[in-house]
Parts: sequence; C-alpha cells; structure tokens
Amino acid sequence: MTNQQFPENFLWGGATAANQLEGAYQTDGKGLSTSDLLLGGDVNTPRKTTRELVPDAFYPSHEAIDHFHRFKEDIALFAEMGFKLYRFSIAWTRIFPTGLETEPNEAGLAFYDQIIAELKRYNIEPLITISHFESPIGLTKAFNGWAARDMIAAYVRFAKVIINRYHQDVKYWLTFNEINMLTRPMGAYLAGGMYVDDSDRFISPDVDSEQLRLQALHHQFVASALVTKFAHELDASLKIGCMLAYRMLYPLTSKPTDIALVQTATEFNNFYCGDVQVKGRYAYFAKRYWRDHDIQLDISADDETILAAGTVDFYTFSYYQSSTMTTTGEGKQAGGNFFSGVKNPYLDRSDWGWEIDPRGLRTALNQIP
Repeated sequence: MTNQQFPENFLWGGATAANQLEGAYQTDGKGLSTSDLLLGGDVNTPRKTTRELVPDAFYPSHEAIDHFHRFKEDIALFAEMGFKLYRFSIAWTRIFPTGLETEPNEAGLAFYDQIIAELKRYNIEPLITISHFESPIGLTKAFNGWAARDMIAAYVRFAKVIINRYHQDVKYWLTFNEINMLTRPMGAYLAGGMYVDDSDRFISPDVDSEQLRLQALHHQFVASALVTKFAHELDASLKIGCMLAYRMLYPLTSKPTDIALVQTATEFNNFYCGDVQVKGRYAYFAKRYWRDHDIQLDISADDETILAAGTVDFYTFSYYQSSTMTTTGEGKQAGGNFFSGVKNPYLDRSDWGWEIDPRGLRTALNQIP
C-alpha cells in the first residue's frame, strides 16, 4: 500500500462565523443583524427569532465568547494548534450598520484590520466569508430580505468595500456560507428573515414559501457572480469560492420510489447551487424541479449573462452527517423537506440525533460532479 501524505502546502485550519464568536453586538456602531434576534435553544428546544429585541431574553450572539475583545489570545491558540489557514466572516452590520448606508463604518473596518494583522504575525492564511447568515435587520425591514432584488446592490456595496480594503492581505474569499440552505425551509430565516403578508412573523419551517426562498437564492447567485467578477477584475490573484452544506443521502430500501427520492433530493440539495456557481447556469434538474413544484422565478436575460461571467474559482463544503430517506411510513418526506429522514440501522447517532457517518464524507467527495 502506498504511503500517501498531504502535500507540504496543504492548508490545515479551522473556521468560525462572526455571529458565533465575536459578541460585542452593539460595540463601535455595529447594527442589528438577523443573528442578533436569534434566541438560544438546545437539543429539545428549537431556536426561534424575534422581530425586535426582547428584554432579558437570551441571544447567544450578543456575548458569544467575546472574541471581539480576546482575538489576540484566540489567534495565539490557533497558531499553537498548528493552523495554516483560518476562515472567518465579516459581520455585515459592523461595516454597514443597517445595510442602507452609503459610507462604511470605519470602526468596524479597523477591527478586521487588527484581525488580519494578527493572523499575519503567525503566518496564518486568512479566508474570509463575506456573508455568514447575518443580514442587517435594516435591510430585512426595508426589502423583505433576499426575496427582494434590492438586496443585490446592498450586498455588492458591502463586498466591494471589504475586498478593496483587504485584498492585498486576503487572497481567498467565499461569497456566501452554505448557500444551499435556502433550498430548505429554515433557509428563509437565513435569507434575511423574510416577512409574510405584512405579518410580524419571520418565515419559519411552519410558515414557509418555497417560491420566495428560491427567488431569494437566485438573488444571492446574482450577487455572488457580480462580486466574483469584480474581485477578478480588481486583483487577478484573488480566489473566490462557493460554500455548501453537503449531506450524503441514502435510500432506506431498494424500492424504486426510495431510489428516485434520493436522486431528486441529492440533485436539489447538493448539486443545485454548485452547478450555478461553478458552471454559471441552472442545471436541467433545477428547471424540472421548478416545473414539478409550480415555481416561477424572475430570471432575466441579464441575470443569465451575469451568472455565466461570474463563476467561482473553487468549491468548498461542510459535512456534518448523512440522512436516510424513504417514501413510505413515518419517514415519508413531504413538501420538499428532504432531510426529515428515518434512522439508519447501520449508523450510530450523536446526542443531537445526527447520524455519525465518516464513510459518508469519502463517498461525498467522490460523488461531487
């Protein structure tokens, strides 16, 4: 057996999100994001959002682990762990507090100046996620989140500011974190907490509109392509990537309808977004899905040109677990909710009920087209 090793320049590292670790949610002029209105929860208590801040409620992002004030010691620990790369996100509302401003918040930019300088001290390569599930609440209220085309210009303005600011020190960028989450009911919240029919509720899995979610996703594709093209024109050395949440899917039985269900779910959840961002166009199965689910998206000829011209340089994904699916009994999937799977008899589960499947990662790496 050949003794295989990772190449010398392989980038071992780790990843965080601003809303998961920074805290200091109102420091230096930072505005409210969707994550700042997301309540805490646990394995038995689903997390929920509120439209306004509720006194004495627990919002994890408000303090988190206080990385905002402790980033130097945190980055020193990263170096001690042998990190060669660190992926982090820039909080949109540190730079544009409501998302509607025309000029950026210098205090917010200065904070990330310090982060990047500290990483350079330890020779850790930065990889920045431009948008990691924290749209400004100001844009949610003004535009109904990414359901509105107006979000494209606001995002592009934000992205151009930070790419212009940091491109000499940051060569790797991701436009959106786990963009394919918008194919799932919870994606409506991740798309900026879209409102329904002027109600006070955010869209949630029980108040869902697949039409709105997929339109929001299309707007993110266009925004990603515009920013990718801008970055390439600004600095040819920049590498812009996409990022998805990949999940291996297995049929519970060899019943043909179970096999067909897994095929459709794999296409929709794992390949739908990657095809657009890597190949610059929607795949045949995307159009079939729209037809089968009576979805009519607003996609202009200009949008198609933008998508074709703004393809990414590299593909990334997260992998947490696999899911097992069936079309019969209690495991029957409904309404496109492909991940309400049944227990796989061959896999153990974590305390959170997630299947533990390292072999699935290897299969996924070979499955990605």
